Amino acid sequence: MATFDIPRKLQRLYEDIQPEQLRYHRKRVAISKVFTFDAAHHMHNHEGKCISLHGHTYRLEVTISGYPDDKGMSIDFGVIKQIYEERLKDKLDHRYLNETLPPMNTTVENLLVWLWEEIDRYLVEEGWKEKGFRIEELKLYETPNSFGTMKREWMEEA
Repeated sequence: MATFDIPRKLQRLYEDIQPEQLRYHRKRVAISKVFTFDAAHHMHNHEGKCISLHGHTYRLEVTISGYPDDKGMSIDFGVIKQIYEERLKDKLDHRYLNETLPPMNTTVENLLVWLWEEIDRYLVEEGWKEKGFRIEELKLYETPNSFGTMKREWMEEA
């Protein structure tokens, strides 16, 4: 049976650990953040029930990779949240996607590419790309059991 100890001393920078020890490695790592938003849409030229106006609670998973800085952190979860808040939320959350997005059929496949382009544009404009950060993967769930995926290598193939 495992035993657990209460820490006797809080680790202190410059006493118990030195700044050069904070970065444990120099490997590329990926950080993911999940967002949910509610939106309505309908699909054009579709044979099924999605031709009618309907809504979803979407789940978006954003994965960005980079190399850790001197503190051992690549990109802060807060930066990914900022990207969502500044670039995506107003066009997605509680919106009619056919109206707020560029002209397209609002399929998961099309939404994934649009989302990728918007996030990538932010990384370029804010200098993250030049520091080696890149999107690795996006997942967009339309329902808890139905989702699409876009990976970096697929976007680069295009």
